[in-house]
Amino acid sequence: MPRCAVTRRVHFNAAHRLYNPRFSEQWNRETFGQCSNLNYHGHNYELELTVEGEIAPETGYVMDLNQLKELAQEHLIRHLDHQNLNLDVPWFQSLNPTSENIALVCWRELRPVVPAELALRVRLWETPRNYVDYEGA
Repeated sequence: MPRCAVTRRVHFNAAHRLYNPRFSEQWNRETFGQCSNLNYHGHNYELELTVEGEIAPETGYVMDLNQLKELAQEHLIRHLDHQNLNLDVPWFQSLNPTSENIALVCWRELRPVVPAELALRVRLWETPRNYVDYEGA
């Protein structure tokens, strides 16, 4: 069967502070710059969710993108949108909420609910110029 990749883009707003508590405030400021602001800072994140697999002959879909949107809403967006990632989201209680780690967490939370026969990739846009790709370890 032919294979195809399809992508759904979702959006969330969140605040965070990049900070490693094992090091001094000075080290954190030098390492993370303005991203280590004591009062946090925010982003308008764009998250692209891509699934790849065989095109089903019955539907012509790899996966219904409305279903992927609903999975993203239930398993990711409702936990992340309009939150302070450091303070409000348990996934980041001991994990620095860098773009890399946010992408990893999004993949980890979605992987169990996306059909196993489909490959899953996430692309997280932190700004219009910066993004991270993750497709599992």
